[in-house]
Amino acid sequence: MIVTVTSDPLDLAAHEAAVADPRAGAVVSFQGVVRDHDGGRAVVSLDYEGHPSALEVLREVAAEISKEPEVHAVAVSHRVGALKIGDVALVAAVSTAHRGAAFAACGRLVDEAKARLPIWKRQVFADGTEEWVNCP
Repeated sequence: MIVTVTSDPLDLAAHEAAVADPRAGAVVSFQGVVRDHDGGRAVVSLDYEGHPSALEVLREVAAEISKEPEVHAVAVSHRVGALKIGDVALVAAVSTAHRGAAFAACGRLVDEAKARLPIWKRQVFADGTEEWVNCP
């Protein structure tokens, strides 16, 4: 199982490989990508800062999802540090026997990570202003 909070670029293929299982008929993955806008304003960059407990919290979230009976394997990682437009900030992958369960479990994994992870995002806008968002 891959569960990381890192300043290194995230590898979707590695996460998908980490959830490979001969019982799995479905692997669903997600990439959260830094976009160039938010709320109608142009975004030029993001900085993510994580609390020292962020990895522990992400491990808890991954463990909860992996305990669901239909889930075979889970992998999830979040970036910290300076990211540019187009960089991947979050990767999640889940394997299950069937696609419906895989989509649902991957959705829960992403939603729980975003809701509970003590990682804060500073958005820098094209007009030079900035704001902190996503503080749990």
